[in-house]
Amino acid sequence: MNLEAKRRMKEKDKALEKRMRNAERRAVWLRNYQRARGRALTRLAQQYPDQFKEILEEERLSDEAQGKAWLDISGTTRDDAGIYLSPHRQDSSYRSGQTNADEQNQSNVGAEE
Repeated sequence: MNLEAKRRMKEKDKALEKRMRNAERRAVWLRNYQRARGRALTRLAQQYPDQFKEILEEERLSDEAQGKAWLDISGTTRDDAGIYLSPHRQDSSYRSGQTNADEQNQSNVGAEE
């Protein structure tokens, strides 16, 4: 390897390290933000339970109108949701509500499937 090729490799390595550091910082920031957001939502729900339930019901109706399934407290979908095709999968296999509930419990994303 000549000197110029070594210099280019070193620059690429530095650029990669910088991207990795930035990605790591972003991931930590996002995790901390999501935790703080979750705590704030919990506090708001406790301080304003009626308004929170109202808004949550509006969101549920909106999501269901768009075909997004909601999980109940036990982690299962509503009875009318039944078995459906997941729009996020490449293969068109059927999935049960319990499968979706298992994924929901692992990801802790929210109401969306």
